[in-house]
Amino acid sequence: MDFSVDSETRQLIEQTRELGENEFRPAGIEADRRGGPIPVGDLFFDRCIARGDGRTRWTGPGGRRAADRPKRTVVASLLVAEELAYWDRGVINSTPGPGLPEGNVLGMGTDEQKERFLGPFLEPDKPRWACFGMTEPGAGSDAAAIRTLAKKDGDGWILNGAKCFIGSASRSDWILVQATVDPSKGRAAQRAYFVDKDTPGLGGFKIERKMGLKAYESTSFTLDNVRVPASHLLGGEERYQSSAGFKTAMKTFNAGRPQIAANAVGMARSALDESIRFAREHDMLGDDRTRDRIEAISRKVRKARMVCLKAGWLADLERPNIIEASMSKAIAAQIAQEATTLGLELVGTVGGRGDHLIEKLYRDVKAMDIVEGTGQIQRMIIARTLVGLPR
Repeated sequence: MDFSVDSETRQLIEQTRELGENEFRPAGIEADRRGGPIPVGDLFFDRCIARGDGRTRWTGPGGRRAADRPKRTVVASLLVAEELAYWDRGVINSTPGPGLPEGNVLGMGTDEQKERFLGPFLEPDKPRWACFGMTEPGAGSDAAAIRTLAKKDGDGWILNGAKCFIGSASRSDWILVQATVDPSKGRAAQRAYFVDKDTPGLGGFKIERKMGLKAYESTSFTLDNVRVPASHLLGGEERYQSSAGFKTAMKTFNAGRPQIAANAVGMARSALDESIRFAREHDMLGDDRTRDRIEAISRKVRKARMVCLKAGWLADLERPNIIEASMSKAIAAQIAQEATTLGLELVGTVGGRGDHLIEKLYRDVKAMDIVEGTGQIQRMIIARTLVGLPR
């Protein structure tokens, strides 16, 4: 296996480290103290756009902008994702851009849909967001159980349902909503629809209060007789002769799991470094048990990184990586929780004040075991794949 990266990626990681220390961590700590997401009009987002962030990977009509967009390997992307989360995972999730549904649109969208929905992200004139509406109050880990209903109505569709814990939903230009045309048919009946933010019937936005990752919004909303034109069905009707809609959504999550794992590794590293710093400042490193626990966590963090990078390496070779992707997510999330638990035990009563980085990381990291498939779901996927059962 080759996990080496080019000089441009190494330089990007160094730049990320500098931005993380000067921008991301301070913004995350401030959002945590405030108890809510970074406001839309915050100058932090303007600086993101000025740096060139918030842009789409789509290369424009006819691929005319491909020449100045070098393709980054998956391994390189994972290493950058790890460094970003080291400083603040909530902040990096808050930044503008086409977000999670971008992969769906690139993989399945028509040329017209790419230009219509990704075009504004080519050279954004202001901070812009988009999001993917999958999770529902009664369908979290079981994505096949969604109940948001799509009904054909003349030359368009009517959507009714509710979504929850959708990142950046209230500030998004559009939401890619996962819905079903027939709940009794499971995966095969699922479709995805573009819903513009000002569409009548889209509303009830409620930003949830969370224990961690407070820098970005997790939002609930409802769809009450929301009408969208036929052109807003992702890929067009001909693409849904099988369970293509569900499979496309799952590919997005499968690709995202090593990213989540890399985030968890970065957060574990951050907790480990802070634990060592605290232990050194308080003369705790002379204790054999403290050193032993620090060594054990360090070893586990390296293990998690290796599994994560192997999943990325296989993806770069376009080889199946479903087991490694799920393993990386399950292992890294668990180890990140162990790392923050160790840190909280070392800082002791200091962590109970609610103003220490370790305490914040302890709250932030719990979500890593939940988002994009819980640890239990990952273990189910791994086990069923290993014995040849449908996933």
